[in-house]
Amino acid sequence: MNKPLTLVGIGCGGRTRTYCELAAQQPHRYRIVAGADPDAERVEQVRTTSRNPEFRSFANAEVCFAAGRLGDVAIIGTQDAYHVEPALRALELGYDLLLEKPVAPHPADVLRIRDTAQRLGRRVLVCHVLRYSPFYVQVKALVASGVLGDIVSIDAREGVGDFHQAHSYVRGHWAKTANSTPMIIAKSCHDMDIMSWLVDRPCERVSSFGSLQHFTAAHRPAGAPARCTDGCPHATTCNYDAMRYAGRHRAWLSYVWNRGLSASQDEVREWLATSPWGRCVYACDNDAVDHQVMSLEFAGGITGTFTMTAFDSGRNLTICGTKGVLRGGESMRHLTGGKDIVVSGHDGGHTYHEINYASGGYGGHMGADPGLIDALATELAKPDPTTMRTGIDASVQSHLMGFAAEYSRQHGGEVVNLADYARDLKSQ
Repeated sequence: MNKPLTLVGIGCGGRTRTYCELAAQQPHRYRIVAGADPDAERVEQVRTTSRNPEFRSFANAEVCFAAGRLGDVAIIGTQDAYHVEPALRALELGYDLLLEKPVAPHPADVLRIRDTAQRLGRRVLVCHVLRYSPFYVQVKALVASGVLGDIVSIDAREGVGDFHQAHSYVRGHWAKTANSTPMIIAKSCHDMDIMSWLVDRPCERVSSFGSLQHFTAAHRPAGAPARCTDGCPHATTCNYDAMRYAGRHRAWLSYVWNRGLSASQDEVREWLATSPWGRCVYACDNDAVDHQVMSLEFAGGITGTFTMTAFDSGRNLTICGTKGVLRGGESMRHLTGGKDIVVSGHDGGHTYHEINYASGGYGGHMGADPGLIDALATELAKPDPTTMRTGIDASVQSHLMGFAAEYSRQHGGEVVNLADYARDLKSQ
């Protein structure tokens, strides 16, 4: 039997802990050997998960890297703005990478990580987890079967969810684009990747519109204090009252506070009184958009549209082909009482598909997190790294789609030629 693949967590936040928890369920394939994070409690959680008495704990990535190459794969789970340096350092030390998306906050750095991996002969598997979701695996199989004929157009929608938007992109780590990445990259590079994968042709042109419309001072109710814990008169009617973290939105609190699930209501209130997550959503320093649309043209004239909005929940997909139409996602499940996908032939027939989702991981990823970890060892062992399902080579295409869309949005919807855009990046 082959030796287990050894894993080192660089940044032990929610994503790294999720991957380690799933990897620990397959001890014959994976062994967690080290973790690094300034938050000692998070490292301790990974150590406990590892069930490895030889696990090594580090206060930060620099100290961990100074100890040399400790394993086969470094999981880069730091915040978006801090992916580049640890990724490059790990590659230089000889690690392969499981790299959390987005790859980097700037498109030139995405290319830099890819080029470094190629130069060193290292492998980088990007956490575009949706490609491992049973839902999208089924969609891909249906497209490949020819039941739709040739793809003519594709439309994808991502409903972020209003409280998710408030938690992550108004109050949270991704609220200020300069400190993270543009919303279309931070949240929706998954969707760019899925569209690219399903169409299986290069994207050639992109344009985009969007803005921050609702979560602004202009919508702050009269008399609302700067913090929800200061006695807001609108608390009972506001969907974003921070004290909802003590109730139905308790799970979100666990992503940003180690005691989020166990703290009492009084402790939650005390924590929110000084935390960024206790602020009124209409009195924050956020600039991430809350809605954005994209138009895309792929090689061969295939067209695509994508909508990201804070004011819907779940992902939905429509693919129009010369023989039929595929519709699937959250709305389809609700409308059909549990059927995930319907394929409607132009001859009038309908075929329904119900998906069995794997348990574990983040629910919004449609059962994909277990699929990613299950595939990790196999993907990294492929002789040709360009054939990895979510290797860095594939990820470059979808990242450039997103960055080009953000450029377009900031320049009045200007149409961006992807080949020209990539060429300009290489010359920088």
